[in-house]
Amino acid sequence: MDFGLPTLIEHENLKAAADLCGRLGFQFVEINMNFPMYQLLLLEKTDELNALAGKYRIYFTIHLDENLNVCDFNPLVAEAYLETVERAIRAAGEIGAPLLNMHMNHGIYVTLPDRKAALYERYKEEYLSSIRRFRERCGQAAEEVGTKICIENTDGFREYEREAIDLLLQSDAFALTWDIGHSHACGNADEPFLMERRDRLCHFHIHDGLGGKNHQTLGTGEIDLAHRLGVAESCAGRCVVETKTVEALEESAAWLRERGYL
Repeated sequence: MDFGLPTLIEHENLKAAADLCGRLGFQFVEINMNFPMYQLLLLEKTDELNALAGKYRIYFTIHLDENLNVCDFNPLVAEAYLETVERAIRAAGEIGAPLLNMHMNHGIYVTLPDRKAALYERYKEEYLSSIRRFRERCGQAAEEVGTKICIENTDGFREYEREAIDLLLQSDAFALTWDIGHSHACGNADEPFLMERRDRLCHFHIHDGLGGKNHQTLGTGEIDLAHRLGVAESCAGRCVVETKTVEALEESAAWLRERGYL
């Protein structure tokens, strides 16, 4: 298995992340497009990224903006997100990034007297039509450059999202990310869905958890990490050690090394 680290708020630039990656004995950095310095214009400076990867003998994966909403009912907004993904895919191809990670956007809720109503569920045909458009446009772009788009679980997939994910998985360009901490925090609600599609798992976000707390240092929580890492190994998956500080990453790397994973 290859191990990587996430974008850290402690780091001023990608060079610092690449340096830490090499020092820990990890293989890749997951560039998070939520950060202002890792927006599309930086990703498209592919010569600089390739030089950095070569210097530290690492590679990159890409975490798409968590606000990404290719199903927005405003077609101008949806088009902007589609173009962003397409251009990020082209950049991924030029730097040899094997995958782009994404979240499903739950969409807007309307609060009724007795419940919350999801607009994507209420207008599901419009929603799924947008999902199909995303699959065709971005799936084709990903296939052309040899990368994958991996869908990550967060706080429990909604039923309409599960239907949408199965539509996306009809394309070989799409795969799944198992974030084991997120899964633990919501009572492993997504685990059966993911295990039924285990052959499509190829990316993992690994961190420990305590109750609803995520992103804990490996070995300090209550998650059965050996089992989850065993699943990742059986899937030949890449694992982002998604703790959020340099200190926690150093301690997590030591935990992995002591157990023979590094």
